[in-house]
Amino acid sequence: MLQSIIEMLHSIIGAITGENNRILIRGTVVLMKKNVLDFTDFRSSIIDQVYELVGKGVSLQLVSAVHADPTNGLQGKVGKPAFLEDWITTITPLTAGESAFKVTFDYDEEVGEPGAFLIRNNHHSEFYLRTLTLEDVPGHGRIHFVCNSWVYPADKYDTDRVFFANRTCLPSETPEPFRRYRERELVNLRGDGTGELKEWDRVYDYAYYNDLGNPDRDPKYARPVLGGSVEYPYPRRGRTSRPPSETDPNTEGRLPLLMSLNFYVPRDERFGHITMSDFLAYALKALVQFLLPEFEALCDSTPNEFDSFQDVFDLYEGFKVPDGPLLDKIKENIPLEMLKELVRSDGEGLFKFPTPQVIKEDKSAWRTDKEFAREMLAGLNPVLIRLLQEFPPESKLDPEVYGNQNSSITKEHIENHLDGLTINKALEKKRLFILDHHDTLMPYLRRINTTSTKTYASRTVLFLKDDGTLKPLAIELSLPHPDGDKFGAVSKVYTPAEHGVEGSIWQLAKAYAAVNDSGHHQLLSHWLNTHAVIEPFVIATNRQLSVLHPINKLLDPHFRDTMNINALARQILINAGGEHSLSIKVGMAEKDSDAPHGLRLVLDDYPYAVDGLDIWSAIETWVEDYCSFYYKTDEMVEKDSELQSWWKELREEGHGDKKDEPWWPKMHTVKELIDTCTIIIWVASALHAAVNFGQYPYAGFLPNRPTISRRFMPEEGTPEYEELKSNPEKAFLKTITAQLQTLLGISLIEILSRHSSDEVYLGQRDTPEWTQDATPLKAFEKFGRKLADIEENIIKRNGDERFKNRVGPVNMPYTLLYPTSEGGLTGKGIPNSVSI
Repeated sequence: MLQSIIEMLHSIIGAITGENNRILIRGTVVLMKKNVLDFTDFRSSIIDQVYELVGKGVSLQLVSAVHADPTNGLQGKVGKPAFLEDWITTITPLTAGESAFKVTFDYDEEVGEPGAFLIRNNHHSEFYLRTLTLEDVPGHGRIHFVCNSWVYPADKYDTDRVFFANRTCLPSETPEPFRRYRERELVNLRGDGTGELKEWDRVYDYAYYNDLGNPDRDPKYARPVLGGSVEYPYPRRGRTSRPPSETDPNTEGRLPLLMSLNFYVPRDERFGHITMSDFLAYALKALVQFLLPEFEALCDSTPNEFDSFQDVFDLYEGFKVPDGPLLDKIKENIPLEMLKELVRSDGEGLFKFPTPQVIKEDKSAWRTDKEFAREMLAGLNPVLIRLLQEFPPESKLDPEVYGNQNSSITKEHIENHLDGLTINKALEKKRLFILDHHDTLMPYLRRINTTSTKTYASRTVLFLKDDGTLKPLAIELSLPHPDGDKFGAVSKVYTPAEHGVEGSIWQLAKAYAAVNDSGHHQLLSHWLNTHAVIEPFVIATNRQLSVLHPINKLLDPHFRDTMNINALARQILINAGGEHSLSIKVGMAEKDSDAPHGLRLVLDDYPYAVDGLDIWSAIETWVEDYCSFYYKTDEMVEKDSELQSWWKELREEGHGDKKDEPWWPKMHTVKELIDTCTIIIWVASALHAAVNFGQYPYAGFLPNRPTISRRFMPEEGTPEYEELKSNPEKAFLKTITAQLQTLLGISLIEILSRHSSDEVYLGQRDTPEWTQDATPLKAFEKFGRKLADIEENIIKRNGDERFKNRVGPVNMPYTLLYPTSEGGLTGKGIPNSVSI
């Protein structure tokens, strides 16, 4: 009865005041409160509730897409503020993540169709804004806004944050009332290039790689600046604004280890989700900070060498860590769940690593010549092998500086192993191949060998057998001439042997070649050609392409977490004291209009290239379908002001050291745009997957992929040679990575080889409503179906006994370009982006 009376009174009052004639737009805001993502910060949650009680809530205002306001510089008409409802009573469990809040707007005919909204956070703490969805907007129905951004308290910004409706338009197609909002947002993201950047700043800016050294620690840790010079050309990284080091004004200061995750990257680029991504960041820090001393303690209590391969195998069976204060320190500082993941402690101090796939089925097959060669086609670094086109192999190093660096491999070394062919006939039939690290390493070898590392520059020559497998014929190991570089190289050639000391020497020769390949893989194939190359694209896209721009929407998923993982790597992994195309090399493929994808591979059984061409073609078709929807003519590309600014900045700033190279597309045609976006997506997704997620499966057993060699090849008449004769396993292990470095190395690559539980893979999006345009959505669905077909084909090829390189002696199917995966350590799956 009382309720009826109250409702009647409201109705009467509404009739008198005109309230009953109000048209309301009801909306739902999805966000994550800060205390969900930082579960130690309960104080902020309480303060936010107090702010709510005193009227300091979160307000939103709709911005017209069609009606300009003369009093506001002809920007879109702005509606009345509406506040998020029930903030205090909406309880967010720590594990729940997202919360939905109601918001109710007064419909204003002068606003009409909302094209954007302003949001003002009057709370004490930031929150992560996912989406706003408006229902039953008069004349327009449902309007969806995808936000995916941190919103800090209003006093951190000069203007209220703006988010646009989920529409896609070129600059010339932007409705005039919110053109200035579009332009102003890009100005905010560019910043002015000065001042210290704070965590709430959203500035994307460029810097050289001047943060790799640590001269304040010791002059020996000084490093040159990469980028900005002819001597050290390099892509740009994101500016962090840290002050210079005390001893060198050209080197950026480094953070203490305890603060090593507090580097600046734009807040929306940081790991912001309670998932494996956060775990990975903290696990890396924990590895360096807490496991290093524990592993040192372990290695101090035992000899610092493995005595046999069984000692290495024992790492995967479990080994006891001595009790002591350092082990207690690990347990105190690493949360229980992280401890289980990172060190798999069973409460008894037992460390146990998962068995790498390369030794799971057969513990000795990794040592075979067939597997050594197969991994050049289907291993961790399958992008370097190339067709040998001249014999002996020639160097491209300047003979005026380096003397004669051509190969010393002769006809006598290999011709008896060419299945009856002469060398000229083998070259003509395209049966000779080379893995050549000589020219890359030789200029640096003299300096490298002044350290504890002792290594060579290698060339490995291989022969293609009738069954499609490769057979190593010779490995050349070279050193700089002791009298100076101009005297050329001092080289020695090793040929295959199976037994006795000759067999042990051949195993060492393969190990030295693998050390070269491991270094090239980590610093060039992996870091430079995926992580570093992509970062300028992330920066330029945010600075020059509005979120409304179709190319921003196309590329954005392929940039997720890249700046953050790169900054983390520079801080912890790639520093002093720490460790563009499909990438099929010269001669490995030829143009052929009758072949699939227009290319014919010299090697039919080349798993990386075969699977990679399928993925590349699927990406290219998807990008063509997408770009052709928005760009009907080449003229539209040329006249797209944001696109042209983006491309100019990428060339002149992001990759400024290479800006004058002739291979840059002009960005005048739709085809150039399609080709460019295809390459960007390929590098960020498939190429990175191919060179990253096999790290633990192949190199988790370090003798298969040693990263360091600590002494030269034993010479006859020396104690090392006698040890090689009497105990070849011990001699091998004393030559490659030491015990402590092995423990750290496999701990690290295990972390780097894992997929996060919330990984978004190629052909997927984190929201199905990433665009409102039906044609691109259908094209994206077609892309997903094509990738599913490719998965089935990869499984069929791996089961086809004709393709011997797909599984090999170790019985390890090639799955690194299999598009999807579950979370964890799987050796398959192509994430959208360089996120680890």
